[in-house]
Order: sequence, then structure tokens, then C-alpha cells
Amino acid sequence: MSRMSRHGDLNRRKVPARGPPPAYAQPVLRILDAKSGETVPAVSARRALTRVEVHTSGYDLTALRVLLTTDLLLRALELGGTPVLPLLTADHHQAELHAAATTLGIRPFEDGRDLAAGLGEAQVVRVTAAAGTVPGTGTVPGTGTVPGTGVTVAVAPADGPDAGVLGTLDDPAALRLALLDAPRGTAVHLGAGALDAAGRRLGRLRQSVAQWARSPSRPVPEKVRGRLRDAWEDDLDVPGVLGVLRWMENQPEIPDGARFETCAYADRLLALDLTRDLGRTA
Repeated sequence: MSRMSRHGDLNRRKVPARGPPPAYAQPVLRILDAKSGETVPAVSARRALTRVEVHTSGYDLTALRVLLTTDLLLRALELGGTPVLPLLTADHHQAELHAAATTLGIRPFEDGRDLAAGLGEAQVVRVTAAAGTVPGTGTVPGTGTVPGTGVTVAVAPADGPDAGVLGTLDDPAALRLALLDAPRGTAVHLGAGALDAAGRRLGRLRQSVAQWARSPSRPVPEKVRGRLRDAWEDDLDVPGVLGVLRWMENQPEIPDGARFETCAYADRLLALDLTRDLGRTA
């Protein structure tokens, strides 16, 4: 066989088999639009700049939940290849909301109205608090009419301790987990002990991640990656994402190194600092 024919044979073997790409590789983030009551693509063009506007008032747990939902949306869009510009519009407590966002590991927001007006050509998603929606009217109860085109994401209320509790927590990620660990359309009540329980749960998961990190690294299994993407691309289903992590722990065929990489990958969305305890002694 000639040298040329050997090279040709090698080149032919390097061509990957054709076939449909995995579902998680597609820009399929879908979200419930509060204005229409229908589940729609969050953005119409994946690589177009997307203005994500937060509309909130007051400084309470509901406002913090709105900020956290927006952070999830920003992360999910960026993981799908969409550039984002986050803007915060608040009638009051702007400084407190910015500080809380920093404490909770939320991406920084630009201050809103004037900058948004100069970016009229960008596609837009709006996130706001609401007790419910009125399909087809463009009105979100408790916020008035949400103007303009684009998708509106409504976030159910949260109550419990005063938002000032954030400044008393040794680990603010416990509040992040407690507020995210319910479907976005379901009201959340943080009763006595809820934050302690969330902190213990988070601590156990971090200890497991640190233990798994001692094993040789392995890729995230495709079936696990697909289940994670299916969850967060389905209306930002964070409880579903957390459920996948719990399911993964009980799959003996998944190596510890792959469990670690899976948690690190999921934390790009969750931002719970799951790898914080790496290298710490017990």
C-alpha cells in the first residue's frame, strides 16, 4: 500500500459518523411566558444580544427570589451561547438589592431604564414578581402592565424571615438553595429551621463533592448531562436539576470522578459553590 493511500485511509477514519446532535446541544431553553400563558423559546435568536430586565420593588424575600430567578436565566442563556445584558429596574432599595445580589453570588446588574432605552434592537426577557398571571393581557398582577415585546417571566412570592437575614448567615448559599428548591411558579414559605436545613443539605453535598474529587477525573456521562440540560431548559426547573444530582448519587455504575465533574458542571447554573470544600481537612 502506498504512503498516499495509507494517509487517505487515516483521513477517512477521522471523519466522525453523521447523526443528529444530542438534544442538550440545541438552543432549546423554553420558558412560561406570563403574558401569553404559553411555554415559548426564551429567545428567538440564540447568539443575539439579549437584554434581561429585572422589575422589582421593595426589599424582601420575594425580591430576592426574583433576582435569583434572573441569575438562573442569565446562566442558562450563556450556557446556551446567548450573550446577555442584565438590567435592574427598582423603584426603591436599589443599593440594597445590588448588595444582596453580590452576597448571593448573582451576576452584577446594570442600572436600568436609560441604558435599556438605548438598546431597543436587542431581544428582551423581563423577570418580575407576581402572584399569578393573566394570559393574553400582558398584565402581571401586582406589577401592572409589562410593556413592549419579548417574554415575561413571573416569579411566585416568598415569605419568611426578613430579607435582612441575609446579613446574618455564615453561608448565604443556604438561602440561595432554600429559595431555588421549589418550582418558580409555587409560593415559598421559609419557616423556622428552613435555612438551617438547607445549610445542612448543602454541606452534605459539598462533602460528597470533595470526596469524589479525590478520585481520577472522568467525563460527565452523556445521559447525565442530557438529563441536567433537559431539566434546566424546561422552564428553569431547578428542583429537577437537584433531583438529577440526587439520582446520580445512587447509580453505582457512575465513577466518583464523573460524579465530581457532574456537580461542577451543574454548579455553572446553580452557583451553590459545590466545590468549596475541596482540599479541606475534616
